[in-house]
Amino acid sequence: EPKISCSHSPCVSLQVNDSSPKTVLSQLCELLAARPLQGLVYEEERPPRTAWGPLAPMLEFVSAQTGLPIVAVGGGAGLGRMPQESGSIFLQFSSSTALQLEVIFEVLEEYDWTAFSVVSTRHHGYQDFLSVVEGLTDGSFIGWEKKSVVILNVTDDPGGARTRRLLKENEAQVRLLYCSQEEAELVFRAAWAAGQAGASHMWFAVGPALSGLGMESLPRALFAVRPQGWRDEPRRRIARGVSVLTHGAVAMRKEYGTTGGPNFVTNCMTDANQTQRLRGRMRYFSNITLGGRDYSFNMDGYLANPFLDVISWTPGRGWEDVGWWENGVLRLRYPAWSRYGPFLKPPDDAQHLRVVTLEERPFVIVELADPASGTCIRDSVPCRSAIHEGVAPMKQCCKGFCIDILKRLAKIVGFTYDLYLVTNGKHGKKIDGVWNGMIGEVVYKRADMAIGSLTINEERSEVVDFSVPFVETGISVMVSRSNGTVSPSAFLEPYSPAVWVMMFVMCLTVVAVTVFIFEFFSPVGYNRSLQTSKKAGGSTFTIGKSVWLLWAIVFNNSVPVENPRGTTSKIMVLIWAFFAVIFLASYTANLAAFMIQEEYIDTVSGLSDKKFQHPEEQYPPLKFGTVPNGSTEKNIRSNYPDMHQYMGKYNQRGVEDAILNLKTGSLDAFIYDAAVLNYMARKDEGCKVMTIGSGKVFATTGYGIALHKNSRWKRPLDLALLQLVGDDEIEMLERLWLSGICHNDKIEVMSSKLDIDNMAGVFYMLLVAMGLSLLVFAWEHLVYWKLRHCMATSSGKLDFLLAISRVSPVSFFTKIHLVTIKRHKITVKRPKIITKTHNYHKKIQKYQKNTFNYYKKT
Repeated sequence: EPKISCSHSPCVSLQVNDSSPKTVLSQLCELLAARPLQGLVYEEERPPRTAWGPLAPMLEFVSAQTGLPIVAVGGGAGLGRMPQESGSIFLQFSSSTALQLEVIFEVLEEYDWTAFSVVSTRHHGYQDFLSVVEGLTDGSFIGWEKKSVVILNVTDDPGGARTRRLLKENEAQVRLLYCSQEEAELVFRAAWAAGQAGASHMWFAVGPALSGLGMESLPRALFAVRPQGWRDEPRRRIARGVSVLTHGAVAMRKEYGTTGGPNFVTNCMTDANQTQRLRGRMRYFSNITLGGRDYSFNMDGYLANPFLDVISWTPGRGWEDVGWWENGVLRLRYPAWSRYGPFLKPPDDAQHLRVVTLEERPFVIVELADPASGTCIRDSVPCRSAIHEGVAPMKQCCKGFCIDILKRLAKIVGFTYDLYLVTNGKHGKKIDGVWNGMIGEVVYKRADMAIGSLTINEERSEVVDFSVPFVETGISVMVSRSNGTVSPSAFLEPYSPAVWVMMFVMCLTVVAVTVFIFEFFSPVGYNRSLQTSKKAGGSTFTIGKSVWLLWAIVFNNSVPVENPRGTTSKIMVLIWAFFAVIFLASYTANLAAFMIQEEYIDTVSGLSDKKFQHPEEQYPPLKFGTVPNGSTEKNIRSNYPDMHQYMGKYNQRGVEDAILNLKTGSLDAFIYDAAVLNYMARKDEGCKVMTIGSGKVFATTGYGIALHKNSRWKRPLDLALLQLVGDDEIEMLERLWLSGICHNDKIEVMSSKLDIDNMAGVFYMLLVAMGLSLLVFAWEHLVYWKLRHCMATSSGKLDFLLAISRVSPVSFFTKIHLVTIKRHKITVKRPKIITKTHNYHKKIQKYQKNTFNYYKKT
C-alpha cells in the first residue's frame, strides 16, 4: 500500500473546521493562490453537525470551476451530484447511490425479501435515491412490492415522537434507509423505541458511514454496502488518493513531455476558456492500477470496476463481511445474516419463523448455489442443512410448488423465515415413542413450521396442528407402461415352468413308456402273434416311435407316424389326444394376451384387491413396494399387515429408484403418494410409466403445513391459504409445477405387424434346438461306434435294442450289418438292399440265411 511521505513529494495539509460555503471557498482559493497544486485528497472522517450540509458538493463545484482534481477517499455513498457538473474532476473511492441500491436489491432477491418500504430523510441526494428505487422496481418481473415511502425530518422532531409514530405505522419488515450519519443515529434510536429494530426487521443503510455510530444504537439486522478497504485507517486511504493523483499527473506529463507541460490548475481566477480546455483531462485517470487492483475512474468520477463489500451488523460479533460484489457478480456468504449467537440459539423473534422442509420433486427441489456467484437463481430461496455445533451450513437453493406457496404466505401473513432441510430426509414417523423427520422437528420445537409433501393423517394430527390442505392427494399405484415389445420368453409365459416340466418331462415321457409297454406285452406285439404258424419277425413299434407319436398329436402335425396295434395302447393314445386338445387350446388362448402385454394390474379396485392381498396366487407373483417411514407405509401397515409384510422386500429408497426398477422390470407396481406419482408420470422421459386408473386415488387426504399445537400462526395461515385458493393462485401453481407432457390415459390397442422383437423367443428356441441336434448327432455316432461289435455278435437277445432303436426291418439289419467286419482278413461286402414291397420279406430272409451259413463255415 502506498504511504504518505511529504519528505519526497511536497504535501500541503488543509484542515477545514467551518463547513460554510464561504469559509471553504476562501480557504481553498487562498491555498491555490499561494502555490499551484496537482490535486486535492478529501477525507471526511465524521461529517460535522452543521446546517450547511456535506462538503462534497462544494468541492465538486470548486473542481468544476478550477479544473482541480479532487479525490474523495471516504466511505459511504456517492457524495457529489449526478451527473457531475461539466469540467469537474471529482473522483470518489465510494460507490454511487445507484450501484449500492443495485447490490442491495440483489441481496433482497437472493433471500426473496421482495416486500419493502423506503425510509429517507431530506439529506442531500435523497431525491436521486428515490428515483433510483423507483427505476429498479417499476417494470421489474421480480414482483417488488414497495409498501410505503416514509420521509422523516428528525432535526425538527427533538423528542422523536413523530419519527416513532411513522416508523410504527410502517408494516414492512425490510427497510431501505437513506440519511446522513448523524440522522441515522436518531432514526435508529426511534426505531428501538418503536419496536422496529429487533431481529424481525431488516435495515439496509444507503449513504452514511455507520462505523462512527454508537454500537448500542444499531438495529439487530443491519446491512450496508461499502467499498473494499472501508476498515482501513484514514492515513491509508489518503495514501491511495495521493497515488491516484500522482498517476494522473504522470500520465499528463507523458502526453505533453517531461518539461513544459501544463498544470491541472492555476488558481480560482481561471477564465472560462481555460476551464473548457481542462474538461478533457478526466482521461488521465482512466487506467490506474494500485497494489494489483484497478483504480480506474469513469467519466462520472466513480471507480470503473469497483470491488464492494456487503457488511452486516450482528450483536456480539460487530461488523462482518457477508458478501462481495465485483464485475457485476454478487457472491454471498451463507447465511448472509447470522441470526445465531455463539451457542447456535436464535434470538427471540415473534415475526421470524424457522421452517423445515424435505426434498421431493416437484414440491421441493434442492439445487446447489451458482458456483460462479454463490447465489441462488431466480425463483429459488436459500436453504441449508440443520445447524450443528462446529459445522458450517452448506449453501443450497430450494424451489418448487411448496416454496412458491411459502413465499406467498410470507407476504400475506407478514413473516420472515429461515428455511432448512430435515436431516434424515423423512416426512415423520414415530419409532419407539420418538418422532423423526419433519414432524419431529416441529414436535420438539426445533422448527416453527414444516412445509412440503406432508400428508395429513390422524397420528400426526395428535402431536401437531395442520393448516387447511392446499393439495388433494392420497395413495396411488404406478406401473410401467407397455411399449408393445415382449420378452424373448413371452411364448413360454402362458404356463409356469412347473407346468412345462410336468408336460414334456414327466407326462409325455410317462405316457410314451406306458403306450410302449402296453404294445410290447399285447398279443399282437413282439413275438406274441396269435398265428403260431407265422414266422417271427417282431413288431416295428418302439419307444422312439411312441414319443414321436405323442409329440405329433400335441402339436397336430401331419407327419408320418406308426400307430400301435394293441387295443390298450390305442385307448391310451386317445386319452392323450384329448389331453393335448385341452392343453393346446389353453396355451393358444393365453398366448395372445402375453404377446400384446395387456396391463392386467390396471383393473385393481384398491389396496384391498386380491392382486395386492394375495400376490402369490398369481403367476408370476406381483412385485410391489413403497417408500418406508411415510404415511403410505403407515396406512398399509395399519390396515393390511399381511400385505405390508410381503412388500417389505420390495420397498424402495426413493421415488426415482422405484421408477428405474419399474422400467427395468424389477418392480411391477409402486404404491405411493398420488400427487407425487401423478407428477412423476407426467414428467417421465419417454412417458414410460403411468398411474393406474388414469390417476385413481385411494385413501384420499391432503397436504398441510405442520405447526406447533395451539400455534398462533394457524388461523392466519389458514386464511391466507383460502385466499390463495379463492384467487386461483394454487391452481396457477399446479399448472406451473404439477403439469407435464405425458398423459395418464391408457394407450389404445391398435393392430400392427409383429416384428422381430415380438418373435425373438421362437427364433432363439430354434437356434438352441439346432445346437442340441448337433450334440445328439455326435452322441449317436459315438454310441453306435462303441456298441457295434456287441450288436453284431449277440444272438437271440436283441429285444431291448429293438425296442429302443428299431425303425424298420431293413434299417435294423442295415445298421447291424452295414459295418465292415474284419475277421481272418475276410471282408463281408455290403449287400444290395431292394426296397420293393412284393419280395421285401423274402429278400431279407434270404440275406439272413446266407449270413448265418457264412458265420457257421468260418
